[in-house]
Amino acid sequence: MTGLLEIGGLAVHHGQLAALSDVDVSVAEGETLAVIGANGAGKSTLLRTIAGVLRPTAGTIRLAGADITRMPAHRRVAAGIALVPEGRRLFASLTVEENLRTGQYARRAGPWTLAAVMELFPWLPERRYQPAYQLSGGEAQAVAIGRALLANPRLLLLDEISLGLAPSVVRRVYRALPDILAAGTTVLVVEQDVAQALRVADRVQCLLAGRTVLSGRPAELTTTAVEQAYFGTVREGR
Repeated sequence: MTGLLEIGGLAVHHGQLAALSDVDVSVAEGETLAVIGANGAGKSTLLRTIAGVLRPTAGTIRLAGADITRMPAHRRVAAGIALVPEGRRLFASLTVEENLRTGQYARRAGPWTLAAVMELFPWLPERRYQPAYQLSGGEAQAVAIGRALLANPRLLLLDEISLGLAPSVVRRVYRALPDILAAGTTVLVVEQDVAQALRVADRVQCLLAGRTVLSGRPAELTTTAVEQAYFGTVREGR
């Protein structure tokens, strides 16, 4: 696997508050990296900064070797980054299909078409003309993922996609992940559900108060080490 995303020394501030401090992230082509951590750890800030919604105060972000640190968000979509935001953020008054098609605004060439997304989530065709406000949480999450895929991203950012969903619904949503990876998309997923993150990820990185405190492959990380990093009872960098 070759490097796709390389982040070095990233710092992000919300006013005087340091949300991220000296964070390094590396994601290889075709890999799934899960970033875990408690509320306020900086996970969503990391994804929003990669997507270009937030500007870093220090550090660099490279996509396939190109420096995109100062690139505006709309150009990052065209470069191959798509974000599925926390809370789905669908257009409630638009139909399912209309919401999906908004993802095609700055699409790249690639395998993801409306038909391919409909195949990924087989219930979509019969609901395509239904207003988004009538969808369940799990259905809305699937539409949000489909919308991002229609941009044909090289890197798909998934922010807390299990938030507010029943475990059985979360499993159904994550069931689509192997097909997404098989289509050539690299995935960076932010999760509070540690067990789910460990199941789907090739590597895991734990943030605490805006800093990386643990990283490694799931098989290499003990339950105790993960718990200590998550709750802040392990020394930084261990």
